[in-house]
Amino acid sequence: MAKRMNMDTKEILRIAGDHLEKMSGHEFDVLTVEPPVSPEAAVNLSKIISKLSPILGNLIEFNVVEFLDNQEEFKSLGTWKRQDPGFPDAIFDGVTPQPGFEIKAWFPLSTEITARFKDSQNHFLNDNTNVCMLAWLPEKILYGKPKIVDVVIVSGRSVAKARDNHYHNPPHYIVLEPENTSSRTSNLQQTNTNGYRIQDPTEDQLLKAEELISSWGDDGRSYKPTPEYQSKLRELMNICNYRLDTNYAKMDRIVHPGLEAFKERVLSTTFEGMTAKQWDQLFRLSSKAEAKLRKAVSALETAEERGDKRGVQKAELEIKAAEKAVDIADARVIQVLEERLNIKEEDADQLLE
Repeated sequence: MAKRMNMDTKEILRIAGDHLEKMSGHEFDVLTVEPPVSPEAAVNLSKIISKLSPILGNLIEFNVVEFLDNQEEFKSLGTWKRQDPGFPDAIFDGVTPQPGFEIKAWFPLSTEITARFKDSQNHFLNDNTNVCMLAWLPEKILYGKPKIVDVVIVSGRSVAKARDNHYHNPPHYIVLEPENTSSRTSNLQQTNTNGYRIQDPTEDQLLKAEELISSWGDDGRSYKPTPEYQSKLRELMNICNYRLDTNYAKMDRIVHPGLEAFKERVLSTTFEGMTAKQWDQLFRLSSKAEAKLRKAVSALETAEERGDKRGVQKAELEIKAAEKAVDIADARVIQVLEERLNIKEEDADQLLE
């Protein structure tokens, strides 16, 4: 029987964080991508492998909670639980204030770290929630079991503060706290901030907005999650038109020093003879060429509908150029995959197995 230990919130976060950081190199037996049976199949797989990221990311997040709950140090103190939905993803039930981790899985061969972090700074007043980001790749870049290749843990409060400082720039961009919903049941309470970008302001509107901001004092442009400051921002929104920024709070754009260093470290790490950044650039070759081809085909269809003979001729030339670019890009990907992953053409019988 495990001996009961007295631990506070900070100690539990520290010990759990140590365990999570040791997960680098850990394989998850949740889903296995079979090896492609030919170089051509590998090229096709390279174009869609990122679509597995949301599924595998969720499976990894589920397994991380189980991983923490299986650690001996916590068994006599309480239980790690997953909140779905809810923030953060993992909480430790047994200590107050309740320790927690918001878990983000990142596939480095996708376009960017698409996970968002919108929770208000007010949610982190006790600094009892950390963010754990795990970078993962299939064992052999394109196939195999998902493998954790690196881990970073940062304070949730520091991420929220970095986000607000990065985005907030009145009157051109403002960050707004959620309205007070504490009287609602827990599942209806709002904790997410939102970003708003100014929309086609007139010179008169900008002048009035700057005058208002100047009246807030020397630190009037510095973000504060307080009700008093939020009231000032809502007054500003009555002067200018603003639109909701749908790209707000993507973690790749928050410019948090710890997350930026983690991203650079992962992208510069070598896997199967090439860095993650080089693999990403390789797989983008075909994707970019195919995007140009789709654009040219769309242009041809439009020109034909309009009876635009010149447009048709131009689009046909663009299609030929794009098709050639696709062939060149695919050939380069095939060459590298044969060299680095030893992916070669299998015989016809094996394809049917």
